Amino acid sequence: MENKILKIGIPKGSLQESTIDMFAKAGYKISVSSRSYYPWIDDEEISLMLIRAQEIARYVEDGILDAGLTGRDWVAENNADVVIISELVYAKTSKKPVKWVLAVHKDSDIKSVKDLEGKRIATEAVQMTKRYLKKNNVNAEVEFSWGATEVKCPALVDAIVEITETGSSLKANDLVIIDEVMTSVTQFIANKESWQDLWKKSKLENINLLLQAVLEAEGKVGLLLNVPKENINDVLNILPALKKPTVSSLTDDNWVALNTIIEEHTVRDIIPQLKKAGASGIVEYPLNKIIL
Repeated sequence: MENKILKIGIPKGSLQESTIDMFAKAGYKISVSSRSYYPWIDDEEISLMLIRAQEIARYVEDGILDAGLTGRDWVAENNADVVIISELVYAKTSKKPVKWVLAVHKDSDIKSVKDLEGKRIATEAVQMTKRYLKKNNVNAEVEFSWGATEVKCPALVDAIVEITETGSSLKANDLVIIDEVMTSVTQFIANKESWQDLWKKSKLENINLLLQAVLEAEGKVGLLLNVPKENINDVLNILPALKKPTVSSLTDDNWVALNTIIEEHTVRDIIPQLKKAGASGIVEYPLNKIIL
């Protein structure tokens, strides 16, 4: 019987570390060699390849890869005809979507997209920018930028369209945002023919389930605590939860055990309140996955 292999592209560069960490929490160990673009993964049915996010959508569309993780922006830029399995909202430093913005130097006379008529714009997302200008009925020259786009304005170009997560790099180069071109999150995409293969589709759906579960668990922790029955309502009023906390009986009929999930940033405020309300044996534990 022929070995079945699922070929998946993962983004090389800024998202590489966070992507590998996400897969690890999902249960997949990945090891990357500095000299190889083919990471090892502890699943013999998966073959990984490290590729620039800008190129993954094209290779998935062409069937060179069965699936991949890339930005919504690069799917749009390549006009790739692929299956969107899901959106995975994570980035280099946060869980927020990243933005492509139109930016100019802080001393520029350009205050809106309409002021770009006849001007020059540098960007890595040429097609996206051209569509944005067309939508706004503006004719401007759009040139491809190989990198360090922020430093080109205003010496070489009048404006840039650049991706930003925090805006710090733009501010550091005395640039101001005058419009938002699009927002983007990571998408898990598949080749259309691969998606028709029942084995590959099932494998991809299982991977997606686990990756979504990892992202759902981000920033959350579990709390286990014992509570006297007479104090149960006071404790329940303190505890926020995804759903009602699980209440279990203990060998002592006067006590119950509560198990719940809360946002990690609330723990420092909630635990002292729980203690005052009569809870004891309070245990906080980390979560890798939450499957809703």
